[in-house]
This record gives sequence, C-alpha cells and structure tokens, in this order.
Amino acid sequence: MPAPTLDPQALARLRELDPDGRHGVLERVLQTFEASLARMLGQLAAQRAQADARAVRDIAHTLKSSSASVGALALSQLCAEVERQLRDGSTEPAGGELERLLAEGQTALAAVTAMLHRPDPSR
Repeated sequence: MPAPTLDPQALARLRELDPDGRHGVLERVLQTFEASLARMLGQLAAQRAQADARAVRDIAHTLKSSSASVGALALSQLCAEVERQLRDGSTEPAGGELERLLAEGQTALAAVTAMLHRPDPSR
C-alpha cells in the first residue's frame, strides 16, 4: 500500500493546536497551504521555462518547510533536494527532480483540496 500523501502525524500535530476544532486551525492552515502551493507551482513552472535557477531555488526553499508542516513530506524532501542542488551551483536540478517536484506538488494539492472538501476537514 502506498504511503499517504499527507502524513497523519503532521496533521495530528496541527489538530493538537485546536483540539476541539472550534477555531478551525487545521482548515485555515490547509486553505493557506492550498492557495500558496497552487501559486508557487505556477511560479515554478514559469521560472523553469525561463531557466531562472535562483528563483526556482527560492521557491523550493519556501515550499520545503510549508509542505513539511502540513505533512506533504515527499514534496518537502523533493524541495530540499532541488534547493540543495541549485545552492551547490547547478543551473538545473539533476535527474528530473524538478519535474518530480511539480508532479508531487500536484499530488499534494489534490490531497489538500480533497481534505478541505470533506464534510469535516478536521477529521
């Protein structure tokens, strides 16, 4: 069975911030991440087309921590690898990492969107 797209332990940590769900912390965090991820995936694709390695590195850096915080761990790891390669002087990530990052970003986006559209996203 494949690993879940969003890590249940990371989601549990977010739920602990608002145990009874009255403040909608999980939903607000997921909504913010959803909007940010959608925007940044578009920016990544545009910067890749323009061959702007620094902009790609900066976007990967930003996505790395936000992805980890909502449990999109595979996306966070790919962001870290792309960031590392570009920080170390590569002009383009090796081995198709950027394409995998974009694909994993779409997978994470779909998972977050599905979670937000469930009857109760705090579950």
